[in-house]
Order: sequence, then C-alpha cells, then structure tokens
Amino acid sequence: MKLAPSTAGEEVISCAFLNYCVASVNKLETVMRKISVLSALLLTACVTINIYFPAAAAEKAADEIIKDIQDVAPQQVEPKPKASLPDWQLSMYQLLDTAINAVVSPAQADEADLAIDSPEIRQLRATMTSRFAGLQPLYAAGIIGIQADGLLAVRDVESVALKDRNQVTKRVAAENADRQSLYQAIANANGHPEWAVQIKSTFAGRWLSNAQPGWWYQSSGSWKQK
Repeated sequence: MKLAPSTAGEEVISCAFLNYCVASVNKLETVMRKISVLSALLLTACVTINIYFPAAAAEKAADEIIKDIQDVAPQQVEPKPKASLPDWQLSMYQLLDTAINAVVSPAQADEADLAIDSPEIRQLRATMTSRFAGLQPLYAAGIIGIQADGLLAVRDVESVALKDRNQVTKRVAAENADRQSLYQAIANANGHPEWAVQIKSTFAGRWLSNAQPGWWYQSSGSWKQK
C-alpha cells in the first residue's frame, strides 16, 4: 500500500508546528534561566539576613578592651538580698525558665558572642596598654582629646613644649593607627572583615563613655570637657 504524497498545505502546517515547538523550547529555556537567577538572588538575600552584626556584644567587647587598656577596674555592685518566695512562686519561675530555654536554643544564645582573642588582637592590646601611660598625662592636661569617631587629636598643641611636639604627634598617630588595626583585627577574628566599619562606630561611642573626668572630647564639632 502506497502512501499518498503530502500536499503543499500539509507541508506548511508541519513547518508551522515545528516553528511553534522551537519557539516554545526557547521560551522555556528563558524562563528557566530567570528562575535560576531569581533563586540565586533569594539565596543570597537569605544569607545576608541571617548574618547580622551583634551590636550589643560589640559594645560589651569594646568596654572590656578599653577598660583593660586604661586599667580601669570594673565597679563591684553589691548584690541585693533576695526576699524569700513561697514554694509555688519558685516552681512557677522554674517552669518559666525551662520554657524560655526551650524556645531560645544554645545556638541562638551563642550568636551574641563576639570573638576578641587572636594573636594580632593580643599584640595590639598590649601595645596600646603600654602606650596609655604616656597618653594619660596628655589627656589630663587637655593637650589631646577624643574625636567623634573615637580617634585622638592634638587639640592644644600650644601647651606642648616645642621639643616635645613631634613626639606627641607621633604618639597620637601611632595610637590612631593601632585603633584602626584593632577594629579590623576583631572583624577578621569573627570571619567578617566587612564589620570593621561597624566595630569602629561602636568603639567610638565606648571611648567617649569610658573617658575619665576632665578629659576632652568632641561633640557636634566642638570640644567639651567631661
């Protein structure tokens, strides 16, 4: 049995169907590429959201480091006597504590920590601690002050003898360089070099808060005495 030869109309329909199939495949490939890009963007967004800067832990770390450098002993707070509670209240508190611990996992609690221990950090802290003995009289005399960004500045160079001005300038420059290096070292120790800017901003506020009475600091562009 012989098949009838195809007509011109049938050939046109076959070509149109083939073109439709090719166009559909191309559209499908385009859609799949867009979905892949969108998925990558969503994954990046999720990672960015989950990696946050622990501001509270940074403030705590800054206070610890600054107090150690300036050798300021933390104030001892006398514990207040606890009033005795009935057994049923103690039981309620214990149940509440258990419920909170069940909701807040140890992994979440650990997220509040900020690593401040590395060979570079230890070296910088030791150098800054040694230098503080030479900076302290300059603070007290008002010769140097703390800028708004937490770095030091020579604010009253006229009070320095000519023979000592170069030494004071170098000491301030060395301190500022070490502070910048310390912020980056802390960021690196936590696996987030990009945190250096936020760590510097946190330290800036803590340097001012830990300044001793009589020291000068910069606020709104002008110098003030604490």
